[in-house]
Amino acid sequence: MVLEQISANRSFGGKQLRYKHQSAVLNCEMTFSVYLPPQAAQGSVPVLYWLSGLTCSDENFVQKSGAQQYAADHGIAIVCPDTSPRGENVADDPEGSYDMGLGAGFYVNATQQPWAKHYQMYSYIADELPKLINGEFPVDPSKVSISGHSMGGHGALIIALNAPSQFKSVSAFAPICSPLNCPWGIKTMSNYLGKDRDNWAQYDSVALVGKATERLPVLIDQGDGDNFLEEQLNTPLLIEAAEKANFPMQIRLQPDYDHSYFFIATFIGEHIAFHAAAMGAAKV
Repeated sequence: MVLEQISANRSFGGKQLRYKHQSAVLNCEMTFSVYLPPQAAQGSVPVLYWLSGLTCSDENFVQKSGAQQYAADHGIAIVCPDTSPRGENVADDPEGSYDMGLGAGFYVNATQQPWAKHYQMYSYIADELPKLINGEFPVDPSKVSISGHSMGGHGALIIALNAPSQFKSVSAFAPICSPLNCPWGIKTMSNYLGKDRDNWAQYDSVALVGKATERLPVLIDQGDGDNFLEEQLNTPLLIEAAEKANFPMQIRLQPDYDHSYFFIATFIGEHIAFHAAAMGAAKV
């Protein structure tokens, strides 16, 4: 697979890089960003995958979170993929809405037309991209964690819950906890996966927690000033499901914080430290 570097910036002694490549899974050209900490110059480092939310690309987290400083402190690489397939021939919401189509891949494998040809984000994140990263960058494939925000928090949780042996830990900021029970999820899942709601459960964190046999370390931060909390995010449903399943999760409600990157930047250092501990990364 041919990688083309788009940009490179020095950051906290490491390198913030951006690439594009042709994805066989998504049938289009994709971009991703990767931060390599200074420790990567000496050998393989643990790697954290970050999944962004609705309307975002691979660049939002890179530019707004301030994560590079903490990644350099702990010697962790961070991989930030795009949030959906893109291109002239990639299907988009016919009404041009932000919550479906381009920028809204929801990290599922679509089965319905016209979405199925390109919208295979689950397989891209869980399989194709890690194989590419492991082959091209100095990362340790035995030390992998995943995190994300909003739609990306949903993606991080479902991917980790479906394949817990691949990850050391999972965290999320303001995740969409149950697409089965919110307008964003109902719209996208019915279009991407069809009307049979039983097919949606594999992409619903609340449903997956009830079936989980392994107990990955989980950290979730949710602002109680988030205007999407009640209608779209449904954090109480995940708290209830985790308690019912005896699945220990650290779910923190943060007073007055909203859905923005100000919220993420405030707590990203704690999330990276959480993953560093789970992956056995030593702080410099």
